Amino acid sequence: MTRRIAALVALAAVIAAGLAVHRLLPSSVASDVSGDALYAVAAYSGLVLLLPRAPRPVPAAGAALWCIGVELLQLTGIPLALAERMPIAALVLGSGFDARDLVVYVLAVASAMGIDHAVGTRRRAERAAPR
Repeated sequence: MTRRIAALVALAAVIAAGLAVHRLLPSSVASDVSGDALYAVAAYSGLVLLLPRAPRPVPAAGAALWCIGVELLQLTGIPLALAERMPIAALVLGSGFDARDLVVYVLAVASAMGIDHAVGTRRRAERAAPR
């Protein structure tokens, strides 16, 4: 499986999990943190899908910067105003700033990059193994 296909599969799974968390779980710290982590992993997976040959730190930095930027944008009130008009906007832009989210985003992106590395290492080992 190529890195692009793996990223597409991961992105689809993460989006499905994120929607399930949003729809099925009661609002709590755990569901909020889970949703934030899934959002960050989706950003990483999306960037890997777009840039499959980029070194891992590139999509990781891009995903972290995107997530942090969106979180800081919430300080302006713009995402909240958009979410009031179009509720689906809250899934992409959130609605209210929470400093904890910044930590969750960085940890989730680092985890996604680690998993991406482990999967890539395993794929290389499988290709190099004698058949």
